[in-house]
Amino acid sequence: MAKDKIAYVCSNCGQESPKWIGKCPACGQWNTFKEIRVAGDTKQKAATTAAASAGHALRTNKVLKLRDISNHDDRRIDMHDEELNRVLGGGLVPGSIVLLGGEPGIGKSTLTLQTMLRLPEKKILYVSGEESAHQLKMRANRLGGENENFLILCENSLEAIFDHIKAEQPELVVVDSIQTIMTEDVESSAGSIAQVRECASSLLRFAKTSGVPVILIGHITKEGTLAGPKILEHIVDTVIQFEGDQHYMYRILRSMKNRFGSTSELGIYEMQQNGLRQVSNPSELLLTQDHDGLSGIAISSAIEGVRPFLVETQALVSSAAYGTPQRSATGFDQRRLNMLLAVLEKRVGFKLMQKDVFINIAGGLRVTDLAMDLSVIAAVLSSNVDTPIESGWCMAGEVGLSGEVRPVNRIEQRIAEAEKLGFTDMIIPKYNLIGLDSKKYHISLHPVRKVEEALRALFG
Repeated sequence: MAKDKIAYVCSNCGQESPKWIGKCPACGQWNTFKEIRVAGDTKQKAATTAAASAGHALRTNKVLKLRDISNHDDRRIDMHDEELNRVLGGGLVPGSIVLLGGEPGIGKSTLTLQTMLRLPEKKILYVSGEESAHQLKMRANRLGGENENFLILCENSLEAIFDHIKAEQPELVVVDSIQTIMTEDVESSAGSIAQVRECASSLLRFAKTSGVPVILIGHITKEGTLAGPKILEHIVDTVIQFEGDQHYMYRILRSMKNRFGSTSELGIYEMQQNGLRQVSNPSELLLTQDHDGLSGIAISSAIEGVRPFLVETQALVSSAAYGTPQRSATGFDQRRLNMLLAVLEKRVGFKLMQKDVFINIAGGLRVTDLAMDLSVIAAVLSSNVDTPIESGWCMAGEVGLSGEVRPVNRIEQRIAEAEKLGFTDMIIPKYNLIGLDSKKYHISLHPVRKVEEALRALFG
């Protein structure tokens, strides 16, 4: 009987090593190497034979010139969900493999199930390794969907799954979740690095050879990253993160990697009793509260992907109760907050060294648009002097280290979104006025070149 060999794999980047190493030489992380068992000589010979035959098949392929390859786009599968289609880049590509990750209870299975129930024209196989068929039936009844071509398989064995796929010939396969699937070729428990990697690789080969798209649902670790080896994210075509706070009703679908589209797109959903509702206009949803007369609140016109929306920035500035002032940011980059506070102190002259500063992006959003800088500074100053910003004002502008307000991209879309929601005044960078026809807008534009000019326009 052939003895199994021991190997070590970095759980962060997938680097392999014949012995345990404290620090990974590829990614630099400490204590990330996990032990896996490699099959013995019999299976190695079979693998070598398969590799040799694959290499022979590879040698029979022809070398093509780039100009001789036909230029055509694959016809995408419409998911009947505008938010999901936008994040995927226009729909699901045939033969692609998509990894959907998120925290427990965030709504991954709900989103996938309600999307599959809306595709009656496709024969779908839903493989569940976590829930029973009765549980899925109760959830489908709650979502109110019905699909005659929707097949459910409760199975954990990869070999049995492929047998059912061969018998049923589905047009789309969903695996919930990849951490619960195991193969007999690897002698370890389900969810281990070796099992996850081998099962994902087998599903990838199936998707590429058959043209059937596969959707994998993955768990999130306590650090907030996708569970399993990093190589799992490398081999899939698209990685989608389902984010949101369970205490909020909003859910955000964000693309982290996409070989067939942009990674800057996001979709917004609202969690309801009968499932997830698409939010086509997030600005109206995020600005439902009336904050007239309250200090520390500023409205910014931000853009994520191709979609503009107005977001509320909240700030609280108070005297430091302890020796070291606290700096906390929710939904905003804390390092950028520290930089903006330094600009506010150095260039504008407001002393915040002995003050606690807290920033929150309302609605549980996490925004990376640099045009948020101006609203963060305005909200901090409004809270510091306890003076509210007049209703009807919004702003967009990036702040530089010298205190200048730098131009932002797609200013026309930002202005149009603010005007549509009834705002009367908007602060924009002065450079963005070049080539802009301000007469076609009914909103008053206030161009500024420095932070001091913006604060003077807001507070007089």
